[in-house]
Amino acid sequence: MLQTNMSTSDRPLTEAEVAAARHRRLEAMRLQEIEGNPLDAEDIAMFEMFEREAWPHERCIAYILERARRSAAPAAAE
Repeated sequence: MLQTNMSTSDRPLTEAEVAAARHRRLEAMRLQEIEGNPLDAEDIAMFEMFEREAWPHERCIAYILERARRSAAPAAAE
């Protein structure tokens, strides 16, 4: 599991905030499908984890950025 910068807000999202985030995610997923760029199963699982764990948005962003850095690092070494 990737470690994130824990200096971001650690307050879990409320049920209402999670519901709003889920609504935005599903809408964004539909738009991505329309554009021919659907999320893959791994991405969907990641966003579902964020919702299930009620991660604050700052923690989600830090996680995604760290994940992107790690996946880019091997490519930069080539």
